[in-house]
Amino acid sequence: MVRLADVARAAGVSTSTASRALSRPDMVAAETRERVAKAAAEMGFTLNATARALTTGHTGLVGVIVPTLANPFFPPIVTGVQESLAETGGNVLLGVSDRSEERERELAAQLGSRVDGLVLVAPVSGDATLHELAERLPVVTVDRTTPGLPGVVVDTPGGVRELMAHLLGLGHRHIAYLGGPPGSWMDRQRTRAARKAVEDGGGELTVLDPVPPQVDAGLAAAEHLVRRAERVTAVMAYSSYVLLGLLMGLRGAGLRVPEDISLAASDDLTVIGMTQPGTTALHVPLQEAGAAACRLVREAPHTGERPPRVRVPTRLVVRGSTAPPPEKR
Repeated sequence: MVRLADVARAAGVSTSTASRALSRPDMVAAETRERVAKAAAEMGFTLNATARALTTGHTGLVGVIVPTLANPFFPPIVTGVQESLAETGGNVLLGVSDRSEERERELAAQLGSRVDGLVLVAPVSGDATLHELAERLPVVTVDRTTPGLPGVVVDTPGGVRELMAHLLGLGHRHIAYLGGPPGSWMDRQRTRAARKAVEDGGGELTVLDPVPPQVDAGLAAAEHLVRRAERVTAVMAYSSYVLLGLLMGLRGAGLRVPEDISLAASDDLTVIGMTQPGTTALHVPLQEAGAAACRLVREAPHTGERPPRVRVPTRLVVRGSTAPPPEKR
């Protein structure tokens, strides 16, 4: 079994220098770092988390807890954390809470002793619980803000305002918002943003019951819209998966997009840009949000009265699924 001392000898440096080169490469000269890395690669040596912790006080591991992996919004955030950690040889320990506050607390306790910090994506625990966690190790929230804690928010509410302005600008005055997932903190922000934007623009917003991010949920919503003959000329769905179901369901009912009804989504996580017509949607840079959360964990502890907050903007991409309502043509 190859030891750190063997790598140090092969690279012509001390054991402590070899350790720093592998665990804290920013503290070692580039030429030395490359020599140690080359020797370690040739000998098949990897500095494990325990050894890293003993030499640096850090494991190089960050815990990430997500509510579910079924929602396509969350995996790219995890990828962003992972890619950021990989730059310095770190890694992610992942937990899935199944939207259970009890499970979220259990995972945080299990991971807490093994990681340098926690990234909690759309956490379901209350603020008091999150503050208790933050007393033990660095905690960063994503897709939710908690007073007194650092966090990263993808600004879909701002994007929703822009998207609603686009629909209003086309002449739509009766718009529906299909949100979710049920109980989501961020969906409450999106709903509030949509309602204010439409009302300020002189329109009327119908808020449909929240649904999970699934194609079947969009199909069911399309049936509901057709059956109730909702007086809407445009629908915005919070999820591109839901929107795909809407598109199929409305077409199955004989409605044309965008001739009879316009559709848009507040994310672009599926192939909606390749549908016919392509779907107007918000581009959401989720990997960037994950990388920003990882950076905040690494920079802890944060001093000062106000914890750092990172806002990741979205970008509206207009495609063929939105057009003026029939009465405006």
